[in-house]
Amino acid sequence: MSFEDRSVLITGANRGIGRALVEEALRRGVRRVYAGTRVRLTHADERVTYVDLDVTDQAQIEAAAKTVDALDLLINNAGLAAYDDLGDRALLEQHLAVNLFGPHAVATAFLPQLLEARGAIVNVLSVAAIASLPIIPAYSISKAAAFSLTQSQRALLAPRGVRVHAVLTGPTDTDMSRDLEVPKAAPESVARAIFDGVAEGAEEIFPDPMSAALAPGWAAGSVKELERQNAALLS
Repeated sequence: MSFEDRSVLITGANRGIGRALVEEALRRGVRRVYAGTRVRLTHADERVTYVDLDVTDQAQIEAAAKTVDALDLLINNAGLAAYDDLGDRALLEQHLAVNLFGPHAVATAFLPQLLEARGAIVNVLSVAAIASLPIIPAYSISKAAAFSLTQSQRALLAPRGVRVHAVLTGPTDTDMSRDLEVPKAAPESVARAIFDGVAEGAEEIFPDPMSAALAPGWAAGSVKELERQNAALLS
């Protein structure tokens, strides 16, 4: 995918990776960036249109979809991560609402535009989707579910011309991982790698040094092979 003269919607665009994605989209020459946030902001570049978008609010999602006539790329970036021990079911449900049902609801609402454009969906996930990080288990569970969602969307939408990408991030220097004492990638470098991966057509994108260690052999690995076998059941 070339990004020049394209339109992009990015959820969770007010900070961290989301804000870096907005800047990277502009750098790549997009025609319009729809920046989904819960708090209305302004941007110096006239190509940026801020959209009120809480991914847990179905009415707000549907209203946002009505304001966007054309869309080539949807990046589901909004996310929630909180430390827990699985002792609070409400907190687990909150993670699922944001990290699983949010991306599903947004993709469903904007699917007509994406089908028209033969566009792409990018779900920003985490390496915790593959192996749980037990200091944030609710987050890990929700991202694992979102990875399964991504694989299902990929199989179901491929015949209709929409590509679906999973971004498996490692630790990134954002507010979400402020208290995690490990080496972290810069949001700007992660954003660049995400756009590079979409441009190259990578189904899984490993956008930082930590996650990149998983990339060699991934395409020929057992998880990817089983995904292909399962997707073939639709044909």
